[in-house]
Amino acid sequence: MSVYLDNAASTVLVPQALAAMSDAWSRPGNPMSLHDAGRRARRLLEESRETIARCTGARPSEVIFTAGGTESDNLAVKGIYRARRAQDERRRRLVISAVEHHAVLDPAQWLADHEDAELVILPVDAHGRVDPEDLRAELAEHADEVALISVMWVNNEVGCLQPIAELAAAAREHGVPMHSDAVAAVGHVPVEFAASGLSALTLAAHKFGGPQGVGALVLGRDVAAQPLQHGGGHERDLRSGTQDVAGAAGMAAALQRAVDHRDEDTAAVTAVRDRLLAVLDTLDGVTVNSGPEGLPGVVHASFDSCEGDSLLMLLDAKGVQCSTGSACTAGVASASHVLLAMGLDRAAARGSLRFSIGPDNTVADIDHVAAVLPEAVGRARAAGLMGVR
Repeated sequence: MSVYLDNAASTVLVPQALAAMSDAWSRPGNPMSLHDAGRRARRLLEESRETIARCTGARPSEVIFTAGGTESDNLAVKGIYRARRAQDERRRRLVISAVEHHAVLDPAQWLADHEDAELVILPVDAHGRVDPEDLRAELAEHADEVALISVMWVNNEVGCLQPIAELAAAAREHGVPMHSDAVAAVGHVPVEFAASGLSALTLAAHKFGGPQGVGALVLGRDVAAQPLQHGGGHERDLRSGTQDVAGAAGMAAALQRAVDHRDEDTAAVTAVRDRLLAVLDTLDGVTVNSGPEGLPGVVHASFDSCEGDSLLMLLDAKGVQCSTGSACTAGVASASHVLLAMGLDRAAARGSLRFSIGPDNTVADIDHVAAVLPEAVGRARAAGLMGVR
């Protein structure tokens, strides 16, 4: 039996997305061409843009297609920072949370290393949440120097939801643009761009049943940004290059399906999550790190005296596929910066696994986990003790 519990890394392509992409692939046409095939491709691209805008509470003109979450985050962080810095040289401060995905953390650090940005890291509590008072204190003292704030909507490792509305309100009060990496949120929790008060928001199709390699940056019309690449002036002159029409169609179809079925999907995922938590509760030396108010599809746990990578491979050999955290850092022999920021020690951080549940998972899947997990944990602990000796 094979049980896939790594939906936070990538989800199964839903039939609606596959059908939309197959139809688009069957028709030729560059959406920038003026002939009939081009106009047809353009129509499909714009219809997809409208669907994504409707599902995220944005205007179609605010949706910029990209190759995925990482590109969208880079465009937001570097693009907005550079535009703000060009307007006012004093604006060097770049404020992010301590638990950002590397797609935000790394470009922010790059700007600090290469473009004189001053990186400000907001701490988080034991559940991974930013305290809005910390942001208000930063803005009260340095609002005229802040170029951009970026705080993720939902953490991809432990599933905690950030107080986005409060954070964005503080940013708006001081006239500072705020971006949110909402890759783990869109399709899973209600996301309304206009109501949020954000200036920019990132999403990626493969996190909600769409294809890999396509995403979008939702960018307010009044928010200045500089492009990362130049060419034909596509996507508001911010992302030049022929658009992936089939990918856009697949993303739109998957997002519409996710929004339409969100309540029933959440109920199904919650039932499976509760069964998994019950299984973990039967084991000694297991601490659940994901909070009760987090994304129901993410269960993150630390296993005493275990190496996460060893436990991961032992479970994989028994047909259970999960992760030690973000897929982008898989195989990296270091403790998660997210868990360390939450206050876990390095041993607990390295002995952790993330089980991420999708609508296709069943209680029977978790029964299989229950059958194989105790032995895997025992073997991982025995291997850890042998390593200590």
